Amino acid sequence: MSVQDKTPQMSRRGVLRAAGLAGAAAAAGGQALAQAKINPAKLEPGKPDPTITDIQDWNRFLGPGVEAAPYGKPSRFEKETIRRNVAWLTAGTESSINFTPIHELDGIITPNGVCFERHHGGVAEVDPAQHRLMIHGLVDKPLVFTMDDLKRFPGRINRPYFLECAANGGMEWKGAQLNGVQFTHGMIHNVWYTGIPLKTLLNEAGVKPNGKWVLVEGADSAAMTRSIPIEKALDDCLVTWAMNGEALRAEQGYPLRIVVPGWEGNMWVKWLRRIEIGDQPWAQREETSKYTDLLADGRARRHTWVMDAKSVVTNPSPQKPLKHKGPNVLSGLAWSGRGAITRVDVSIDGGKNWQTARIDGPALPLCLTRFYVDFDWNGQELMVQSRAMDSTGYVQPTKDALRKVRGLNSIYHNNGIQTWLVRANGETENVEIS
Repeated sequence: MSVQDKTPQMSRRGVLRAAGLAGAAAAAGGQALAQAKINPAKLEPGKPDPTITDIQDWNRFLGPGVEAAPYGKPSRFEKETIRRNVAWLTAGTESSINFTPIHELDGIITPNGVCFERHHGGVAEVDPAQHRLMIHGLVDKPLVFTMDDLKRFPGRINRPYFLECAANGGMEWKGAQLNGVQFTHGMIHNVWYTGIPLKTLLNEAGVKPNGKWVLVEGADSAAMTRSIPIEKALDDCLVTWAMNGEALRAEQGYPLRIVVPGWEGNMWVKWLRRIEIGDQPWAQREETSKYTDLLADGRARRHTWVMDAKSVVTNPSPQKPLKHKGPNVLSGLAWSGRGAITRVDVSIDGGKNWQTARIDGPALPLCLTRFYVDFDWNGQELMVQSRAMDSTGYVQPTKDALRKVRGLNSIYHNNGIQTWLVRANGETENVEIS
């Protein structure tokens, strides 16, 4: 038999083998669906499903080639996975914020293109060849680095951290305000940062014994500046130039930013250009008139840097209502600026009863953690909540518990338990019961 004669026979065997595997997979899949009580769409007797039998355009025509998109983009069918802002929050967009679509994401890593933005003077477009980082003040040796200088330092590291704006959830202090998890909790993202420890640069400059504070300043038009205690600077702060494996985006501080793990996002100064060592905090605008917690009696809590343990259910939520009765998957995120998330409990009756969620993927310190609960829904109203616990033993409080201590004047550091009301038709809204 010739090679030409063998080819059809081999193809038939291959087809039969593939058909057998497909049949086994279909049978296994059918058993899994039956066990989960999931009812797939049923065909009308005698009528074929055109989505199966009709040849679709993507089956019929050639698609774009490899040169069509030198930098890849999401599918056009994922057009809802975008950052959004709330126009009435600020007078203009240059000093404003947009929000991560956390209800459209899964896992724990935020894609670079949807990481929330917070700017005080718009996005600075900095030429890396002209960018410099200066270290001065109470140091033995003032230094100036180019980007090339920084990237040649030994000890480069990669670390995943969440970054959360101190005002995340701030509009909810006085009650339920914004009807979407993107807007109530979307001032957060979680990425892998690449850079070198700030300690490396400070050791190169030599911090004098009376150097107790570090001032970091950005190169944007707002000249964002914040004070950081030397203990934190020498502990885990990073000077970074990449996130998720690529250069920082312009809106995330390209070409250089500082990372202050677990602490409020305003301290993570973008477009980093200057580091000064001093003997006391500088009391800049962003740490006096802003980013302090005003208490009920008019006093302000100073130096409230750490982002306490927090969680939120992202699905179901107002932007992701329930659509099907029967088996459903509840999903959410938890995080803590003090350590790792060790447990998340979920309630569907407004906190009367709790069950422990399943944490999937890594539960890393100072990093977003993903949790799930598989549940059946028969159309009853639900009051969905989540409550996080971290490795220090801290338990996420109710909003009422926070208000008893801090009053209603603050807009920062709201880590109270969020409640979603799921109605009988699946529509979901932001409510408050505690």
